[in-house]
Amino acid sequence: MASKPIVAGTDGSEESLRAVDWAAREAALRDAPLRIVAAAALLPRMAARAGTVEYDNVTEVLLKQRDSALALAAERAAKAAHGVLIDADPLDVTPAQAIVESGSGALMLVLGSRGIGAFTALLLGSVSRYVASHAPCPVVVVRDEALGPHGLVGVGVGDLDHCGDSLTFAFEEASVRQAGVLALHAWHTPQTEISRAGQMFTAPEQQAAAADAGRHLAALLEEWGARYPDVTVSQEVVHGHPGRALIGLSARADLVVIGRHSGHQGPGSVRHAVLNHAHGPVVTVPSA
Repeated sequence: MASKPIVAGTDGSEESLRAVDWAAREAALRDAPLRIVAAAALLPRMAARAGTVEYDNVTEVLLKQRDSALALAAERAAKAAHGVLIDADPLDVTPAQAIVESGSGALMLVLGSRGIGAFTALLLGSVSRYVASHAPCPVVVVRDEALGPHGLVGVGVGDLDHCGDSLTFAFEEASVRQAGVLALHAWHTPQTEISRAGQMFTAPEQQAAAADAGRHLAALLEEWGARYPDVTVSQEVVHGHPGRALIGLSARADLVVIGRHSGHQGPGSVRHAVLNHAHGPVVTVPSA
């Protein structure tokens, strides 16, 4: 059994329960324990009180909702993956920070694409975006899943010199799933750069740039292919916006893996676009 757990966050919503299902199946694939966590979204200046009272206050209602969500998620996970060791933990601090901290020492953190209660408005503008940007481990945001497996793990390779962590995760995931890896490198010249240069790239220049990137990517994948000989490897180099290319890839892959770099945390980043519009689960992998 893997020593590190897979952690799934829940609030009892159907979206978060689908994420728990995904996490449970992933734990079974990796022979890893599953830890399910939930936090009560206490309002500002509210805190849990010690002792008992004769009636429920708002804090107590939220804590009961948290505990009910945990119980429901644990029951659901047990049905999704028989034999997986499941632990359910209530968290006592604010959801965003609590979920980030729960990822310390985890194989991955798994969240739904939206939620209620402890994950209020989890629309990649609040908790999930924060966690996907700051957690110390890979973060999976589970969106719609395909009816059947594609047998493919997609990985976005932006910076060809600093993509080792995301490639390692993609190949490991493909290996446990007995799937292939498709590495996608998309390049484009922003309009501001075109204006600054005063001219567009010519077709021969675009072809030369694509060929050079393709050779670099092929050499990189050869190294990872040697480490994972059971994984079939393919690559695509396209001229276009990386976000749109990765969203398209998500429609034909079981999972899309993208790197997480501190310089790409704004709302216009590739990561934010993919997390908001992908057709399936997306994982962000932090760089070491």
